Amino acid sequence: MSEVRARLPERSESWEALRERLVGLGRNDVDWRGKRSAVYVFHPGEDVLEVAKQAYALYQSENALGPAAFPSLQRMEREVVEMATDLLHAPAEATGNMTSGGTESILLAVKSCRDAAAARGVDVRGAKIVVPRTAHLAFDKAAHYLGLSIERVPVGADLCADPDAMRAAIDDRTILLVGSAPCFPYGLVDPIPALGEIARAHDLWLHVDACVGGYLNPFAELEGVALPEWDFRVDAVTTISADLHKYGYAAKGASTILHRSPETHAHQVFRADAWPAGGMTTPTVAGTRPGGAIASAWAVMHYLGVEGYRDKTRRILSARRRLVDGLSAMGLRVLGRPELSLFAYGMAEDDPTSIYAVWKGLHDRGWFSGVVQAPDGIHLMLSPSHDEVVEDYLADVAAALAEARASSGASGAADGAAPVDYA
Repeated sequence: MSEVRARLPERSESWEALRERLVGLGRNDVDWRGKRSAVYVFHPGEDVLEVAKQAYALYQSENALGPAAFPSLQRMEREVVEMATDLLHAPAEATGNMTSGGTESILLAVKSCRDAAAARGVDVRGAKIVVPRTAHLAFDKAAHYLGLSIERVPVGADLCADPDAMRAAIDDRTILLVGSAPCFPYGLVDPIPALGEIARAHDLWLHVDACVGGYLNPFAELEGVALPEWDFRVDAVTTISADLHKYGYAAKGASTILHRSPETHAHQVFRADAWPAGGMTTPTVAGTRPGGAIASAWAVMHYLGVEGYRDKTRRILSARRRLVDGLSAMGLRVLGRPELSLFAYGMAEDDPTSIYAVWKGLHDRGWFSGVVQAPDGIHLMLSPSHDEVVEDYLADVAAALAEARASSGASGAADGAAPVDYA
């Protein structure tokens, strides 16, 4: 029997009753407040969540589509972008915008690149984006929406972008080269300086996807993590995407698209006036832009400051080191050499046990995380609060691993197809 379709109620309902129903609807959601989820939500602590919530509520009805009506939002967005470009070592003329999320930021970078190429007289129909295999699928979405093609290039043995392979993939239809800092599957920073040399040699736009790392990497470096230069310090980098609702700890949805120069940023902007209501200029895909997201990001960045972000990053780095040490001690294999917040781990190469069976055992114990494939692994994206549950997680990994090995020994193979999708 099919489910009854929802209809607008005939009469109003009280907020008290609705709130109770809303809480009930969330009872089967992942327990991210209990620090048992390592994807989708970034738990910086209740105080930061409260700042983000209250700031959002103050501006929840304001609309950044109208800067003349809401100069407060225009100022807050400008200051967020200025703080971001300063963190990412951009030149003084660098500019950008806040967006609804990393996918929109990436879409706008690709759109800007395409339109800049078209302005130079390039036939951009089916023009090519060259990305490492580990680049986010948002680039495929951008290519699909914008009439471009995309080539995914195998990575090196270290699971980072292979500059030689990327160079070999470039042809006379290529307009854009991409690197990640870090990539989502493995938490590894691609060799951006080497990609920059290639971009310079071929006169290509270089985009760095720092949606994960844009508001984490600067503070990890202050904590002594040695990363290859990954931001505007590499002079070939044209644009960077960086998500505020990840390690900026702002309310969703908030990201930034940053341009080295106003000249490239001009190709991001949409202008039209062919209707009775006058001209419209929008810097992003959205028309209406929620003021709450801008206010939340502005407030959280001021609330935390460098000191607060360093403290959150320090906790993440400590949790990752403890987890990697504990997993390695169990004979599990960390994929690549992750040094930030995100990593994946799988079975030792000679161990026939299915890592997905381990994932199921962890899921049955209340832990929610993603997976990767080829090589197979469990995917963790750490928040500061995860430093409080490292020992609990490792104990449950040990138990799930023992169960998976016992199952594998009994049946000849452990049960476990890839169990999760990020949709």
